[in-house]
Amino acid sequence: MDGLDGQVNPFMDLDQGGKCQAYYMWIDGTGQGMRGKTKTIMKPTMNPDDLPIWNFDGSSTGQSMGENSDIYIKPVACFKDPFRRGDNILVMCETLDHEGNPHPTNKRRRCFEHMEKCADLHPWFGIEQEYTMFDFTGTHPYGWPVNGYPGPQGPYYCGVGNDKVKGRKIVEAHYRACMYSGIKIAGSNAEVMPSQWEYQVGPCEGIEMGDHLWVSRWILMRVAEEFNVVVSFDPKPIPGDWNGAGCHCNISTLPMREPGGLEKIYEAIELMGERHDEHIYDYDPTGGEDNKRRLTGLHETASIDKFNYGVAHRGASIRIPRQVAADGHGYFEDRRPSSNADPYTITDRIVQTICLNECI
Repeated sequence: MDGLDGQVNPFMDLDQGGKCQAYYMWIDGTGQGMRGKTKTIMKPTMNPDDLPIWNFDGSSTGQSMGENSDIYIKPVACFKDPFRRGDNILVMCETLDHEGNPHPTNKRRRCFEHMEKCADLHPWFGIEQEYTMFDFTGTHPYGWPVNGYPGPQGPYYCGVGNDKVKGRKIVEAHYRACMYSGIKIAGSNAEVMPSQWEYQVGPCEGIEMGDHLWVSRWILMRVAEEFNVVVSFDPKPIPGDWNGAGCHCNISTLPMREPGGLEKIYEAIELMGERHDEHIYDYDPTGGEDNKRRLTGLHETASIDKFNYGVAHRGASIRIPRQVAADGHGYFEDRRPSSNADPYTITDRIVQTICLNECI
């Protein structure tokens, strides 16, 4: 606890003398965790090109050795800061090595390069981010009985009432904070397992998808701090007869969105089926090991070993929404990515397959 016992910090309304606080954030060596630190800037800006490159100790984040520890962080996207407010900002950064080249943990740069190659196709993405809340220990699901389990799944999905929904205040705070920041948050809902939630970000074009989802994750974890709650993006946080957590990715290109685009959707799905193994490898940070616990063919998932698709089929690898099939154009949903997957890697893998027809 921070000693304020939930009260507003009395120092946060002090004048900043025309200066601003920029919170630089980056992805650490796990490919899942986020780190960040604050830098004073002399005047307001929302342009990452106005901000200086900074550095951090990579030996403390799993990104370098102590004898050559400095890793550069280059600003790439700015958002309004919903915690400090005013002209203060959140800054998404890329990591660079000591020679200024993309660090091996920097998945954004390659994603950006591939998005530029297929920019004429205007790839749009919408990601459904699922997560689970735990109490302050990080081991006990938030709101679950101290000894034992809640009732079986069924009444919790999109539910209402204290016996069915846990953590709504955190969800509402996160939603509003994302809207304030400029994150393209599109919706939220309680999920099938109690204390599990989902929010959606998009549509976003190209590299914007990864930037917005990563910053939305940081905002969620930062909001949860205020409630002394731990957010988990583990794809199967509770073993047994409980749903896992995914990061379903909805995809379309301009030809898919135009009349007759359903044919292009089926063509893309066929390409993805031919490269199922490559996609599985890129759809969680451990090369598919995390997803093995989730993609079992049960609990609204397809088997990790098989590729299939269908209209309105939530037990398939790829789902074509029923309305899309009826309209004859639109988008499709890849249900395979795990909740802890890197959205830069997800979207990069997809455009390599369906836009660039490459296996890199």
